[in-house]
Amino acid sequence: MKRGLLLFVIFFIMASSSTYALSWAYKFVAWEGGVYEVTEEVVDASDIGKKIGKVKRMADDRTGAYYGDTSNYYEKGTKYYAIKGIDSGTAIAVEEQQDIWVKAVYLHEAPFHWTDILPYMLMGIAAFVLFTVFSLRYASKKEPRPH
Repeated sequence: MKRGLLLFVIFFIMASSSTYALSWAYKFVAWEGGVYEVTEEVVDASDIGKKIGKVKRMADDRTGAYYGDTSNYYEKGTKYYAIKGIDSGTAIAVEEQQDIWVKAVYLHEAPFHWTDILPYMLMGIAAFVLFTVFSLRYASKKEPRPH
């Protein structure tokens, strides 16, 4: 009886500790706050504009969370390019392989993440510190100090 119970507990622990990965509905890249679905449409080299970004991190395949310049398919370092004659808010090109680019079309706005406002928070803190330093320096020059 004890042996059966022990085997049941071991089996239960092993079965419940499995991890699962998401199955994404489509390949995407996120850039400048937008999510772009990657199509199979190849973009000619003559239509490729300037480099506008790259994949900086992979989307979490367990939680589905992503932020910033990310992708659920392409590795870190994969480059994004503008397409001549098309607004980058509508479509961009993703480097599939060396000298092969595919079109990615804008789908929707990327989810908010606190790092989206981090630069503004840092500028606000820097402005507050500078204001405080200059205010104290100015106030100390105005008031005569007793000896």
